[in-house]
Amino acid sequence: MMQEEIQAALFEQLSTLGYPVWDHVPQGSAFPYIVIGEDTSNQWDTDDSVGTDATCTIHVWSRERGKREVKLIMDAIYERLHRSEFAIVGGSLIECQGEFAESFLDPDGLTRHGVIRFRLTVDQVANPNQYLAA
Repeated sequence: MMQEEIQAALFEQLSTLGYPVWDHVPQGSAFPYIVIGEDTSNQWDTDDSVGTDATCTIHVWSRERGKREVKLIMDAIYERLHRSEFAIVGGSLIECQGEFAESFLDPDGLTRHGVIRFRLTVDQVANPNQYLAA
């Protein structure tokens, strides 16, 4: 289902933005940072190919007063990923679309939290003969 390969590709793209990117945040990490969060993956196949329709939720965390920093980082993420072309090991990215974004103040009253989700359609590199009837 290519979840690991998709996450690795997203990590590579997000790392170009100049903020720390995590999938597990080390205790005591400095703000702001980006977290690759929850994902889904649905298989889609044809007679001669295997593919994945995946979503990935990306979180942004900031302690700057106000919403500006978290929104600027979310905008940078959107610009970097939405309708862009990037490599995925073992697959070919057909499309990467931003689905939604929101930001809010966490219950601690100090931390701004941004959430942005993308849908990725990936055609997996495979041996077509494996799927054809004998």
